[in-house]
Amino acid sequence: MLVYTTENPCATFALGKGLAALLEPGDVICLSGDLGAGKTLFAQGIATGLGVSEGVTSPTYTILQVYDDGRLPIYHFDLYRMEQPDQLFDIGFEEYSRTDGVAIIEWADKFAAQMPDTSLWVELKMTSDEAGRMITMHPKGARYDKLCEELKLVADTCLRHGHSCI
Repeated sequence: MLVYTTENPCATFALGKGLAALLEPGDVICLSGDLGAGKTLFAQGIATGLGVSEGVTSPTYTILQVYDDGRLPIYHFDLYRMEQPDQLFDIGFEEYSRTDGVAIIEWADKFAAQMPDTSLWVELKMTSDEAGRMITMHPKGARYDKLCEELKLVADTCLRHGHSCI
């Protein structure tokens, strides 16, 4: 488990961007946190780090947005409006989350039992100053244990240098 506290939205974005440098095809990033906790901002950092040129927004109403102009395709899910686990089957969730790209899943905790067995869970919580975030990363599986070890080096550098990673 890794825990980072970011002081502002730029640092939260930078941490996502730092993570992107380590991602490989088939990686799954499960995001959880209250409304406004920074899930989409973190996803935007990942997308920028992967070289996505178009603006990344929360896919709340479309459930899935695909970005394929970066180093790896991104399958960005937002499960907020979904009610039943069988809806995941209807949108082809399993196919997209086990593919050539990176799956980023906002509100993954709504359907934790249906998420892949191996993944990186990222929980974002607002801190008392409201601009900062406590970001806790829970690796599930050997691939994600290794990813977290690598992220320690990248993230510490990004956060130490403030916003220079953006």
